[in-house]
Amino acid sequence: MRFPTLPTWFAKKHSVASPVKVKDRSQLRVGIPKVLNIWTTAQFWVGFLKALGVSSENIIFSSDTSEEQGREFGKGRGTVDCCYPVKCISGHYGELIFGQKKKISVLFSPMIHTLPSILHGHVVDTITCTRVMAGPESIKAGFMKERDIFAENGIVYASPFVSLGDRHMVLEQMHSSLKDVFDLDLEETKQAVQAGFEALDSFTAKARQQSRDILKWCAQNQKPCILVLARPYHMDTGIGHEIEAELQAHGFPILWLQYLPGEDDLMNWLFEEDLRSGRIKSPFDISDVWTSSYSSNTNEIMWGAKFATRCPWITCVIRLSSYECGMDQPTYTPTQKIVEASRTLFFKFGDLDSTKPAGSIKIRVETVVHYMAKYSQQIVASKLARLSPNCPLGPLPELSASTHAGVPANMPNPTAAPAVSQL
Repeated sequence: MRFPTLPTWFAKKHSVASPVKVKDRSQLRVGIPKVLNIWTTAQFWVGFLKALGVSSENIIFSSDTSEEQGREFGKGRGTVDCCYPVKCISGHYGELIFGQKKKISVLFSPMIHTLPSILHGHVVDTITCTRVMAGPESIKAGFMKERDIFAENGIVYASPFVSLGDRHMVLEQMHSSLKDVFDLDLEETKQAVQAGFEALDSFTAKARQQSRDILKWCAQNQKPCILVLARPYHMDTGIGHEIEAELQAHGFPILWLQYLPGEDDLMNWLFEEDLRSGRIKSPFDISDVWTSSYSSNTNEIMWGAKFATRCPWITCVIRLSSYECGMDQPTYTPTQKIVEASRTLFFKFGDLDSTKPAGSIKIRVETVVHYMAKYSQQIVASKLARLSPNCPLGPLPELSASTHAGVPANMPNPTAAPAVSQL
């Protein structure tokens, strides 16, 4: 459902310094806070700005989140008391304003309303979290509550309200929001938006292909891998605390749900039984497990759980969630039940905040590694037994005799989950 007044509310305030009136944009320096959904849409913004003539070296992203960044650049700028991924944006703004050797011209912090998604057309909508969407405006207030920090530093603040999941709306949104900032006409805005989507689509396709290549390698070598169920900002080392990197150091390939492969041959193989029974209309249909499918990242987390419980070589799922994330709260039990329906290992790292709990992470990682080494081959064999032998990833090697014993009934599994065919 669309709320036509929402863009109007957020569009009242434009850049706070004088707009940059110049057609030669090669010398403009544009700073982008590397936060929230920028982690999966960065290529769009880079492609858009480059098409306008902004040189690559003048598109500056803030560094990964850290407590030091917050103390040095964001202290005293807090305006919201919610999840850490939103609160930490103050440090990113401050770093771009005060921490650059060469000053930026524009601080570019888009308010992303909807997201591109592999599930588009199969769910109700792909809207972002409201706190995340309004985050730039909330944080901006912390730099204007006493005096205008942007204007004092000669910086134009630009925060277009953009529905990236509804591509037909983006041209008008970008032009109306940025025409005075970059002196844009409609035609060059159209070309820049097209370039942005081409860059985003190209990167996403390459990332999905790499994920498929990983699964193919796992299949041919009888090796397990790990799927991370998390929101885009958990890729930030200061928010996700590099938990997946700790696991990868033990030799396990890592997949992120945002870039799971979605080719028809693989999807139809994994979801063949569900499609044949009429339980779902498409491999991307999540209505059987999640009817309130409005939130883009929540939808993908639920679909990622369905993918993981069917894919033989994903023998472990790591669930990451930040402290006070209201969007994640209702999904904890459903995702765990879905994943564990096929006895796939499930480990949740919840309530992540600014401080990295290094000791507890180390212990949990050792636990994950132990159970993967002990049960992965049996999980793979158990899942393969439910699927057609015509695997689209190529001919599969014969499994060793020990793996055909199946997953032990007494294998640790805290959730009494229904059969995988029911999820």
